[in-house]
Amino acid sequence: MTIDIRRATLADLDLVAPLFDRYRQFYGCSEDLELARRFLGERLERGESVIFVAVVDGKGVGFTQLYPTFTSIGVRRAWLLNDLYVSSDARRMGIGRRLMDAAKTMAVGMGAAWLELATATDNHAAQALYRSCGYKKDEKYDRFKLTLK
Repeated sequence: MTIDIRRATLADLDLVAPLFDRYRQFYGCSEDLELARRFLGERLERGESVIFVAVVDGKGVGFTQLYPTFTSIGVRRAWLLNDLYVSSDARRMGIGRRLMDAAKTMAVGMGAAWLELATATDNHAAQALYRSCGYKKDEKYDRFKLTLK
C-alpha cells in the first residue's frame, strides 16, 4: 500500500470534501457534503488555506488544513493548523503524523515562526499525537474567544 501525501488543489476537492464533512460531523455538525465542498473550494480558490491530503489507492483517507496568520512580536508568518482528520478505516497507519510532518515542512520552508493548533479537551488520541510530534500545551498564554453570531 502506498500512501501519497500532497498539497491539495481544486482538482482534489472530491477527495477532500467528504473527509471535511466527516471531520465536521465528528465535532457535532450536521452532515452537509455540499457545504463542505463549497467551503473548501472557496478557501482553495482564494488561496486562504493550505490543505494536505492523504491518498491511498486513489481514495482520500485524511487531510489537514492550515490557515495563515502572523506574529507581531516575531514579525513573521505563522500557521494555524485548524483541521486534522483521518478516516476511521485508515487510522493507526501513521497518516496523521505524515500529514502533520507535511504541514511542518511547509511552515519551516516558509520561515514561519510557529504552528499552532487546538483540539477538544477530551480528544486524548489527538493530544497524544500532537505531543509525540513535539507540540506543547501553551502554559504562558490564556486564549480567549468571542463568539459572534
